Amino acid sequence: MTQDKSAVRFLGWAPLTWYIVFLMFPLTIVAATAFATRGLYGGIEWSFTPANFARAFDPLYVSILMRSFLLSLGTTFACFLLGFPFAYSMATASERMRNILIMLIAIPFLTNLVIRICALKAFTSFDGPLASLLTLLHVKFDPYALSQNGPLVAFGMVSTYMPLMVFPLYASLERFDFTLVEAAEDLGATFWQIATRIVIPSLKGAMLSGLLLVFIPAMGEFLIPDLLGGAKVMLAGNLVSEQFLKARDWPFGSALSALLMILLSLVVIAIRRLEKRVQ
Repeated sequence: MTQDKSAVRFLGWAPLTWYIVFLMFPLTIVAATAFATRGLYGGIEWSFTPANFARAFDPLYVSILMRSFLLSLGTTFACFLLGFPFAYSMATASERMRNILIMLIAIPFLTNLVIRICALKAFTSFDGPLASLLTLLHVKFDPYALSQNGPLVAFGMVSTYMPLMVFPLYASLERFDFTLVEAAEDLGATFWQIATRIVIPSLKGAMLSGLLLVFIPAMGEFLIPDLLGGAKVMLAGNLVSEQFLKARDWPFGSALSALLMILLSLVVIAIRRLEKRVQ
């Protein structure tokens, strides 16, 4: 019995150690670097200063942060609008069709993100298939405007993160009692009434989970804007990576990272409180 307790304690300490070493310790380094000073040749001078945080509130950087917030919010909303009907179809389909639909949503998600985004970039490139198709249909277009633009970035983010919204909704809908829908239809309820008064209230927990799963990575996304937006679309993730990799201003990049983490933490706290209220 004593050996079993020791084993349980050991298994409990293992994830805690992992959490401290690979999450808390790096975050502590980032927080400390945020108060340092950039050296002459891109090094770090350990002289305490809050100037990096003050610089982060420059209107230029605030506008980039707000653009990232709005795009992430729009991505989350679009993922729900597209993902809810798909999840509903999965939950109400036959077992064979359900497996096919799960494969359709899972296989692209399991493909490497860089490959997917590069394929989309090649499809919309100057001499790509989309340009050839529009030329064949005699549609006037600007070949330079097909790639590296805001709408393409939004499409890439929605197509990338939609499975993170679909699967929580599907897991909740799979346990949903659809006899309630049949009873509402017998009473003459419309599709909108069934969705807003019966189905969606039962999915509040899954919706909030999907919101977290989509919004948080979308807020820090830098690969999709970099490949599909180029220099035309600058988001918070791109700004942070630029400071670390190109400007070599690690203290300012750390300050931006810290502020982004604080913002995301506040969003998570707000969503968790909302989840407790709706349960």
